[in-house]
Amino acid sequence: MLLGNSSTQRERQMKSSTLTLTGVERKMDPSEIIVTKTDLDGKICYGNRTFFKYANYSPQECIGKQHNIIRHPEMPRTVFKLLWDTIQAGQEIFAYVNNRSKNGDHYWVLAHVTPSRDSNGTVIGYHSNRRAPNAEVVQTYIQPLYDELLAVEARASSPKAALEDGQAMVAGLLDEKRMGFNEMIFSLGT
Repeated sequence: MLLGNSSTQRERQMKSSTLTLTGVERKMDPSEIIVTKTDLDGKICYGNRTFFKYANYSPQECIGKQHNIIRHPEMPRTVFKLLWDTIQAGQEIFAYVNNRSKNGDHYWVLAHVTPSRDSNGTVIGYHSNRRAPNAEVVQTYIQPLYDELLAVEARASSPKAALEDGQAMVAGLLDEKRMGFNEMIFSLGT
């Protein structure tokens, strides 16, 4: 799982935070769809041409690597925890995600992530389709929410507490709205 607290993950986080960010946003064309497939541990098994175009990596640099190779450091860990908890429970999730290209550019997507199953119904990996997000929704709702989640995570006394505090904030928001996460995402307009 990607959210463990192993030394390998800490090394990845340190490496991630040292990569240069350009501040340049690459905008997806609404007709494009990014597709990736991963194994149960989140290692990339497949990416379509559009994925490699925006990620700015070659297939050889990505296949067999953790999907978080494109994780932008300004994405709240809470969102990824929610994503992994949801798909590992066999459910689908829709989420806005800010990804980082290899050169430090970034690109927002509206991701739809689902478990992939074999003919017996056993989950064998995960499949994600991503498309251009509604820029107004990102600017008006998602970016402020993610900024607040990042602040909550940063104030926490430990990485574990950061996730717990972030999850409590999201749970409170969903309780207040009386809806599930996917419902909230679609209520914002896509």
